[in-house]
Amino acid sequence: MKRSKAREKALQAIFQMDVSDVEPKEAVQNVLEEGEKADDFLNNIVFGTMEHREEIDSTLKQHLEKWSLDRLGTVDRTILRMTVYEMKYETEIPVNVSIDEAIELAKVFGDEKSSSFINAVLSKVKTTFEN
Repeated sequence: MKRSKAREKALQAIFQMDVSDVEPKEAVQNVLEEGEKADDFLNNIVFGTMEHREEIDSTLKQHLEKWSLDRLGTVDRTILRMTVYEMKYETEIPVNVSIDEAIELAKVFGDEKSSSFINAVLSKVKTTFEN
């Protein structure tokens, strides 16, 4: 599975977990097509985002100006969480690649303002990891 496809599936799985009481393993299975298998990257994003959610949310809260996590749309919140996970823990992937992929997801799954909002927040988060 290509990483961009894995990110899309991870978004769908994490979204499910955010809106219902679904366990990560079940959520991943729910987003796979028949005969498709989850790869390590997909599992890492889903399980890692959930495992480090408190820390990720704390990082995001520091960079959300005039917003709270609860006020964000579920799609935007999910993209931000999984990308912060990727930026911090998937260290072989350049941070700019993670941000670009997040923007693309926001263009497809978010509203017309999502991509620029995601870009702004993640650009601020990026400075945290550079210092």
